[in-house]
Amino acid sequence: MKIAPASGDALIVVDMQNDFLPGGSLAVAGGNEIIPQLNRYLAHFSAHQLPVFATRDWHPVSHCSFQSQGGPWPPHCIAGSDGAAIHSDLKLPANVHIISKATSPETDAYSGFTATQLNELLQSLHIQRVFIGGIATEYCVLNTAKDALRLQYTTFVLDDAICAINQQPENGKRALEEMIRLGARPVHYEDLIP
Repeated sequence: MKIAPASGDALIVVDMQNDFLPGGSLAVAGGNEIIPQLNRYLAHFSAHQLPVFATRDWHPVSHCSFQSQGGPWPPHCIAGSDGAAIHSDLKLPANVHIISKATSPETDAYSGFTATQLNELLQSLHIQRVFIGGIATEYCVLNTAKDALRLQYTTFVLDDAICAINQQPENGKRALEEMIRLGARPVHYEDLIP
């Protein structure tokens, strides 16, 4: 099925930060391999003058998700650190909307919608369809897509531009199946009408 990006569409790139990519403190193996594909989507949306959003973890030093605070993860994406920076190979447009999440010490946020301005910004731009890619498939991509669906956005998942941690084999595959079951539609770059 071919899809023509149009007014009312937005691209959401999830958490393409140094700490989540090879060499980072919470690296997703192969996460850097989806950057060229994400850049194709970014160029496509920019060429059609459609809005682009980039979410990022922006944690305080004592964030509740860190092992030192009893959480499951090593320290990562500490606000202002190099690890929290979005990878320099990602070609974000100059007018990208950066969405910082999980910014308070006591609350975690896997979804780009949790305690952020993302929904309000999408509403203000009259967005009806969102296209979501990035990392990690079974955490922040899954939860951002679930919230987008809950908020009644037509939701596409960039099946060729997501990457899973896969702490258990098949976690990413299962997460994609869950998104589809909930109503998200998988899309590949070749499905977009130029």
